[in-house]
Amino acid sequence: MSLPPGFLEELRSRVSLAQVVGRKVSWDQRRSNPSRGDWWAPCPFHQEKTASFHVDDRKGFYYCFGCHAKGDALSFLRDSENLGFLEAVELLAREAGMAMPARDPAAAQREDRRATLVGVMEQAARFFRLQLAGGAGAGARDYLARRGLDAQAQERFGLGYAPDARQALWAHLTGAGVAPDLIVEAGLCARPDDGGAPYDRFRGRVIFPIRDARGRCIAFGGRALAEVARAKYLNSPETALFDKGRTLYNIGPAREALGKAGGQGARLVVAEGYMDVIALVLAGFEAAVAPLGTAITEDQLRLLWRLADEPVVALDGDRAGLRAGHRLAELALGMMAPGQGLRFCLLPAGQDPDDVLRAGGAPAMQAILDRALPLSEFLWQAETAGEPPASAEAIAALDARLRALAARAQAPGLRQALQGEFRNRLKRLEFELAGRRWKKSKADPGAKPTTRATPLASAADGQPVDEALREARILAMLYAHPALIARFETALLQIEPIHADHDALFARLIEAAAEAEPPDAGSLAASAGPALESLRARPYIRSMPYLRPGADIEQVALCLAEDFAILAARRSARSEIAEAMADLDSLPDEGMTWRLAQAAAALDDAGRTRFDQKGNEADDDHARLSDQLQSLIDAEIWIKKRPRR
Repeated sequence: MSLPPGFLEELRSRVSLAQVVGRKVSWDQRRSNPSRGDWWAPCPFHQEKTASFHVDDRKGFYYCFGCHAKGDALSFLRDSENLGFLEAVELLAREAGMAMPARDPAAAQREDRRATLVGVMEQAARFFRLQLAGGAGAGARDYLARRGLDAQAQERFGLGYAPDARQALWAHLTGAGVAPDLIVEAGLCARPDDGGAPYDRFRGRVIFPIRDARGRCIAFGGRALAEVARAKYLNSPETALFDKGRTLYNIGPAREALGKAGGQGARLVVAEGYMDVIALVLAGFEAAVAPLGTAITEDQLRLLWRLADEPVVALDGDRAGLRAGHRLAELALGMMAPGQGLRFCLLPAGQDPDDVLRAGGAPAMQAILDRALPLSEFLWQAETAGEPPASAEAIAALDARLRALAARAQAPGLRQALQGEFRNRLKRLEFELAGRRWKKSKADPGAKPTTRATPLASAADGQPVDEALREARILAMLYAHPALIARFETALLQIEPIHADHDALFARLIEAAAEAEPPDAGSLAASAGPALESLRARPYIRSMPYLRPGADIEQVALCLAEDFAILAARRSARSEIAEAMADLDSLPDEGMTWRLAQAAAALDDAGRTRFDQKGNEADDDHARLSDQLQSLIDAEIWIKKRPRR
């Protein structure tokens, strides 16, 4: 509904913001100056003890110097009570004594019809409640008692009972003067195809009223008491009041609970069914909702995000639950805007929230909710099924699936974040897989034991000693300063150790990089075992000044960055040389020249370290690689210029 020009301005001028806000806060009388319209109070949107929330009643605006919440009376109502825009306007208009703008005749007629149908639904709800309390509802009361719902809980949720009779509700409503067409239009009764008398849709069932965000009864859900019933759960059909794809069970109380929490400790939990929601609410998780017997739709997802930025979806821990969560995650990827998200908590297999609460109470459920997975982590686990791929082919297939998932994200920032997250995880898998396949270097069988233990003998065939030494320095510095591991995680993933004893040490650093908190040096060293002790015992490691506890952490980081850069440049140069040697028999092109020149430049840059400038490291291998690259470039240019026969 559109509002005429000037309506909102007049509404704001008629309403005192201080009066609206005053219903939610306690004013600080020492700081406030009512005569100037200057009011101060603790902020209702975040927990604090000082009065940092300021209301300028004359200008009609508020601002919190703590959480930076700001706005006018309408925005305050929307944020504090989780109201929609028009709902807040109507509430303020009633308070100000202003009539809402007239609607067009057709819309007014439809709204009047809906109001009439709501009245019929409320009459039906009262009938069902009376039946539950009467003699006919004894079996339903026993069922609810077994599910842990006493009389107080039954009354709180308006539960009822539909007698197992063909026309019990029909007879009651028509006897009360309700028009037959309204009963059918409300979805309470149905006309048979043969033209006979209408019959009740709900028979022999526990009844759950379904209410909209404003608390109006718009539909019913029924749980069969008979084990042989054709459908265990049955919902009202689609009507002028009820669209199950745009409605959530318990949305009104959940919205109110979130508004009261003011964003502090509030968590919107999405369960599967009525009983799960009721159990959660009774256990203290009052912001709980459920879709109505179907997978969550786009409209329901938008509705969830209007209530909370990051709802938590409770899934059964079996394969069906994972599939349902995966479908929802794919749907959310195409809709999520910045600031929105989803979390998924996996329940024990075969259990729902009601089962968890009955077995372990609120603490057990709280523990599961606290472990809820963010969207990216859930997608990863769903795609890997908890078992990382064991081959390069499987990793490639996983990469393709993850790329397709990330591409579904419409928000560029989210898409890039997912791509980066999945790429890092895949690199870690590739590293772990490669670690299982690395060939262990072997020394010359005729060498002495002391010679075989040196880096020169234990380096891989054809690999220079200097790279093994740099690997050892990197390991020694990172194990001495674990706080730097996360900073160099990407570089670690690209290292393929050439020293036989370095495999396990690098693998342990990769594991530490994935941990939530970096381990301390002592526990990290203990987990590395004898391999680290052997590395630290090498003379050229023992003499390193950067291994001392009081070393400048930024100087250590600079040293690490240089070693990583040199390793990367040398291995890239060696790869380019190998490819160029293989391609020299064919006619070179400009691409090869460019590649070789780039590799030479990178190698030259990496060689200009503060260690080389000081002359502290003799690096004949570096010069040899540079000479090889330049020779190949010269040879390629000569081949291009030679006359063809």
